[in-house]
Amino acid sequence: MGHGHGGLPPTLLLLLCLLVLSVQAAARKHSHRAGDHTDTSGGGSNGSSPSPTTMTQQLWVFGDSYADTGNLGDLGRELTHAWYDPYGATFPGRPTGRFSDGRVLTDFIVSVCCLEIGIGTMWHDAASAMGMPTPVAYKLRRGAARGLLARGMNFAVGGAGVLDTGNFQRNISAQIDLFQAQRQHPAAGAAAHGGGVALVVVSGNDYSYAADKDNSTSAAIAYIPTVVRELGQQLRRLRDDVGMRRVVVTNLHPLGCTPLFTRALNYSGCDPLANAGAAQHNAALQSVLAALDPANRTFFLLDLNAPFAAFADAPPSAAAASRFDEPRRPCCETFLSTAGGGYCGQQDDDGRRQYALCDDPSKHFYWDNVHPTQAAWATVAETFRPKIREFLSN
Repeated sequence: MGHGHGGLPPTLLLLLCLLVLSVQAAARKHSHRAGDHTDTSGGGSNGSSPSPTTMTQQLWVFGDSYADTGNLGDLGRELTHAWYDPYGATFPGRPTGRFSDGRVLTDFIVSVCCLEIGIGTMWHDAASAMGMPTPVAYKLRRGAARGLLARGMNFAVGGAGVLDTGNFQRNISAQIDLFQAQRQHPAAGAAAHGGGVALVVVSGNDYSYAADKDNSTSAAIAYIPTVVRELGQQLRRLRDDVGMRRVVVTNLHPLGCTPLFTRALNYSGCDPLANAGAAQHNAALQSVLAALDPANRTFFLLDLNAPFAAFADAPPSAAAASRFDEPRRPCCETFLSTAGGGYCGQQDDDGRRQYALCDDPSKHFYWDNVHPTQAAWATVAETFRPKIREFLSN
């Protein structure tokens, strides 16, 4: 009886197949070795050999919950919602300390695409805006692979502000202090001692603190010059004292379009005074950056306001408005008002939910009272991916 495949004996054919499989497995192991870690640490590989850019580029993240990938400690459900259900419901299917149903801004800064990731797989960096995986959260550094620490670190923590916000979290200055202390550690790698890219994310905690303290939005607006002046000093510090090669800093999204404000309007529109305050902050920040870096060589102002407004504050007739069925109503909606202490993930003493959860987070722009869904971040990221790449290539 003749043999198939050019007449090779079955035994020899089997040996050849096993050899091919062994070579493929070895190649896969080699390509993942530098980035092998769990998805909670926020980094990974795309399954191919890392490019030189991936191996050398570093990202250092400072800011608040829009960028936090696990730094806020588990202090119980009421204080640290992001470590409890239903956070992380979309990805990876469990809470990871991220303030969303899945990925947050930091992840999309470095991985700007919609990925099909199965259960138990790693974070990927296909179509990466910066050519690197998500940096490990400072709090999770001890469990991270050695190679991951050389790629940068995330110091951002939920509740933080440019100044102190009463949440007992490290403000931007303290986070930079922590980075400077960490860079002296032998495991930090040579690149931590100079250069690199910094991401600074400010989403308004300073103004929430001022408004709550005086029970007045006007008090928050009056606080803008102080906040922006301090932010400018910290940005200058990153360039002049720390030696960051590039610094990406966000402006404020339209605060009045968050469910925190739109709930009182039955989610029908945005609060104009809060949006005016965000616009005033952004104008002041742009002036500070122009004075710090007239040639735009070091600092890049990442505009979140325009894309957020396009989706959350667009008229129904606008094309952008059709992307999300619910642009202002959160997917995870508390039964109680925020003023009454309600929050996403809240339970009563008997463990019963005190919130309603939507069927499809991708149809909502906001996940909870202030944080976008993973789908929202993915959509917004498409607007800044080419701009970041261009900035870093100059």
